[in-house]
Formats: sequence, C-alpha cells, structure tokens
Amino acid sequence: MKHLKYLFFIGILIVLFNCNQAKGQAPQAVQEAFKAKYPNENDPDFELDANGNYEAHFKKKGEKYRADFSPEGKWIETENSIKNKELPKAIKKVIKEKYDSEEITEIEHVTSASKGEFYDVEFKQKGKNMDVEFRANGDIIN
Repeated sequence: MKHLKYLFFIGILIVLFNCNQAKGQAPQAVQEAFKAKYPNENDPDFELDANGNYEAHFKKKGEKYRADFSPEGKWIETENSIKNKELPKAIKKVIKEKYDSEEITEIEHVTSASKGEFYDVEFKQKGKNMDVEFRANGDIIN
C-alpha cells in the first residue's frame, strides 16, 4: 500500500510539472544542449516523456528524428524510423532465422550515449510489443 501511495504521489508531481511546462518548451540547458548537438536544426518541438526526459522532435534532410535529453541537458540518444530495406543484411538474416513468423511494426536507427549505434526492431505481440536491439553485424544486444 505504501508503494501505491508513493507511485500516486510521483504521478501527481509529474502531472503538475507537465502543467507548468509550456508545450513545446524545454529548460534552457536542454535547448542549449540541442543547439550544440544539432547546430543546423533550429526548430525542434520539445515534449516531456514519461521518464522525465525531454524529447526534441525535428527534421533533418526531410526525415523525422527524435533526440532525448535529461532535464540537465545531457544527451541520451537520437533515433529515426527507417524502412526494412534500410536494415543491414546481417540483421535481416537474424530476423529471418529467429523472428520469421513475427510481424515488424517499427524499425528505428538509434545512436545512444550509453549503447552506441544500434537498430531497434519492434515486433507485434499480444499485449505489449517486443523490442529487439541489434548491432549492424546482427548481434542482439538486449
């Protein structure tokens, strides 16, 4: 019961914080970090995610990207959706071998501060979808 009260309290704080944060705005540290990371992209839309981090949505060469930053302005990762034909051959081979009967719902190319570069492939499943992260060589990392 104590845990439930604690989670409820945290939820209320997040809602209140979201109400105070104007849509499309982010703290100065986040805005400055975005400008430093993407100096040629000057019109991001910011959203606060469920983890308390800021998502910067922007376009680069006509493609949609999302970059995540901590409230202090630390870059976490950047991702963009790609098509199946853009996946490296090694990943396609592993998918055919291990997940051939699964339906792919989304593919993202991700560059992460903690994990480096990888591909996140989401497979449709009953209930919550399954995400599998691959290195370009086909190695599964999660």
